[in-house]
Amino acid sequence: MSSVRSSRSVLPGFGLSLGFTLAYLGLIVLVPLLAAFIRTSEMSWADFVTAVASPRVLASYKLSFGASFLAALVNSFFGLIVAWVLVRYSFFGKRVVDALVDLPFALPTAVAGIALTAIYANNGWVGGWMEPVWTAAVAKLDAWMPWASWKDWLGLKIAFDRPGVFIALTFIGLPFVVRTLQPVLEELEPELEEASASLGANRWQTITRVIFPELLPALITGFAMAFARALGEYGSVVFIAGNMPMHSEITPLLIITKLEQYDYHGATAIAVVMLVSSFCLLLLINLLQKWSRRHHRV
Repeated sequence: MSSVRSSRSVLPGFGLSLGFTLAYLGLIVLVPLLAAFIRTSEMSWADFVTAVASPRVLASYKLSFGASFLAALVNSFFGLIVAWVLVRYSFFGKRVVDALVDLPFALPTAVAGIALTAIYANNGWVGGWMEPVWTAAVAKLDAWMPWASWKDWLGLKIAFDRPGVFIALTFIGLPFVVRTLQPVLEELEPELEEASASLGANRWQTITRVIFPELLPALITGFAMAFARALGEYGSVVFIAGNMPMHSEITPLLIITKLEQYDYHGATAIAVVMLVSSFCLLLLINLLQKWSRRHHRV
């Protein structure tokens, strides 16, 4: 049966298709990444450590990875709710809401950054009333626990500070979670919930023991995609971050800064660290996803 299908395949044979696939991936993905490693290998170990472990670079790592992780977590929670509403309910304007989910895909990142900055600045529609509330909340936290340095961690403003970075990364990562969960929810029959209720399970038990195990692999995938997308984001963040060294400067911006200073080795060294870190994190998340699927089958 498989030989019949392969002989009737519209595309060329396996060998030719595989050759095109490997050649395309090599030219588009592997060659540029290999060039970064080759340029970094020209540095001595001492120069490499100096380039990737200076206090300014470490601060950018902390912000980029931390804000991306938090944004992916928030998108995982609210993206699940959005996907559930779009799949399970019919309401007026549903198609408009469904199209709005894809807006971060189509919107240029620079336009998104400018729009978010205009909205969340202290004279914007949201920032005008939200920023005083945020400032008061941070001040109270700082008074209760001054040793925690809440002002340094959270920032006193929304736009042009760390909260702006978090908002921008959340904005661009939401579609990855929603679009990953939607097909799984569409295949998840409502009869499973009815059967669970007929067997005496309450809503919480139905969610945790029936629905969530089915959605967990897709949720992990959506989290990984949102995290990876946020980790490399530049255009929408650079306008709203404030770009203060050691505080609200993300790693992609630091790479651009080094390129503008003609420090190509320093830029590629930081890029290699980000590349290796992203690969390791994605590998870990994929292993967790594989474990989740195997555990669910058992």
